Amino acid sequence: MPFGLGFGELVMMLVVLIVPLIPAWRIVSKAGYSGAWSLLLFVPVANVIAVFVFAFAEWPLERRATGRGS
Repeated sequence: MPFGLGFGELVMMLVVLIVPLIPAWRIVSKAGYSGAWSLLLFVPVANVIAVFVFAFAEWPLERRATGRGS
């Protein structure tokens, strides 16, 4: 195993990576963006910037609801 990790440690690493990704993917998708944007959670500094962008930007879903977007 890489870095001397056992099976249990590898499973835990996968759980720690996947568990936050699932709700983030759904939230970003419901906002009208591609769910792939949630992968920014794993990029240091970009994750903080992305949270602020998503919090203060006008979401595509909002644009469609008000008739200002395609």
